[in-house]
Amino acid sequence: MKNKIKYAIIGAGCMGREHILNIGIIDDAEVVALCDTNAESLSQSSELLNNDVVTFSNYDDLIKANIADAYIVSTPNFTHIEVLKSLVKTKAHLMIEKPLCTTVKDCKEFESLTNNYPGIIWTAMEYRYMPPVKKMIEEIHKKTIGDLKMLSIREHRFPFLHKVDDWNRFATNTGGTLVEKSCHFFDLMRLIAQSEPLKVYASGDQDVNHLDEKYDGKTPDILDNAFVTVDFENGVRALLDLCMFAENSEYQEELCAVGSKGKIETAVPSSDSGIANSDVRIGLRDSIRANKETIGVDEKILAAGHHHGSTYYEHQSFIKAIRDNSLPEVSLNDGLMAVAIGEAAELSIKEGRVVEMSEFNL
Repeated sequence: MKNKIKYAIIGAGCMGREHILNIGIIDDAEVVALCDTNAESLSQSSELLNNDVVTFSNYDDLIKANIADAYIVSTPNFTHIEVLKSLVKTKAHLMIEKPLCTTVKDCKEFESLTNNYPGIIWTAMEYRYMPPVKKMIEEIHKKTIGDLKMLSIREHRFPFLHKVDDWNRFATNTGGTLVEKSCHFFDLMRLIAQSEPLKVYASGDQDVNHLDEKYDGKTPDILDNAFVTVDFENGVRALLDLCMFAENSEYQEELCAVGSKGKIETAVPSSDSGIANSDVRIGLRDSIRANKETIGVDEKILAAGHHHGSTYYEHQSFIKAIRDNSLPEVSLNDGLMAVAIGEAAELSIKEGRVVEMSEFNL
């Protein structure tokens, strides 16, 4: 029998707890250590493991203990770069929650520190692993709808959640909404288009959320809605439609891709909608009616998180890469590029112009 993959989680907040729950239903993995500076977060996460886990308040002490095969970084975005600088000393496998860092500059610094790194470096992009989205991507890459021409992604959802000290209320801590939240979708765009972005143009603002909040006399400055268009080298055009004051949406994410032969679309249910299944619909131009396939997710997997089962499937792939000594499915470069598109979108809104990706010297 194989030894279990031993995980240590740095950042025991909401996303840390989702990782705990999903690792808990995987037979050949276990969480052996938790680290967080917040005692309440540490306690809540430890309780999920029946307190049968070593806890640390300082990640340097965790690293010195040398008890993990793999580390998950799920700390606040702005702390990632400093945590990662310490973790590269371990040579262990790393799963880093999105965004990889809050700026392209920090992502590139981390990249420079990992030349010939022996462990797997994996950027956690859960949306790739949502079963209906994964099925949609497979069909696009099989050319079921011909050559891809247009891609649109709509996320209509609730505002940012409250986090410890509400660190996520300010762009300096998050990288901005289009980095913090939307890097998922820019990652999907690159994956689906199988091409690199050329230019980004965006329109957005903070119109509704958090305007009545104050922190040390300052009002939050994060966008709550935007349209972002990305042009790719191969001619594909992609659009993100984001609204974060759209509670009670039945489907939180809706995706539609149109190719030369037809279109494919799917949607991901909101976690509180009570909907477990999603349809993937393919409508070809020369067909009388569309083909529709219902994609379900096991209830146990759904109950382990808020990302439609994707965290479970992502860990399965991560563990397989560790076992097989293979390349990560979501690389450091994937994480960097998602941040770069988000940063370009934030800059486009701020300066009211088209942003060329060549400006980032990637």
